[in-house]
Amino acid sequence: MWEEFWIAFALIFVIEGFMPFLNPTGWRRTLRMVSEMDDNTLRMIGFASMIFGLILLYLVH
Repeated sequence: MWEEFWIAFALIFVIEGFMPFLNPTGWRRTLRMVSEMDDNTLRMIGFASMIFGLILLYLVH
C-alpha cells in the first residue's frame, strides 16, 4: 500500500509541474487570479475538486 501512496504522491508533482513548464506566463496569470478570489470561492473549488477525485477513484477502482 505504501508503494502506491508514494507513486501517487510523485505523480502529483509531475502533474503540477506541467503548467509552469509549458506555459509559465499563463501559470502566473492563473495564480494571480486565484490569489484574488475570496475564501468561499476557493473552498467551493477545493470541495468540487475533492468530490471529482473521489468519483474518479470510485470509477477506476
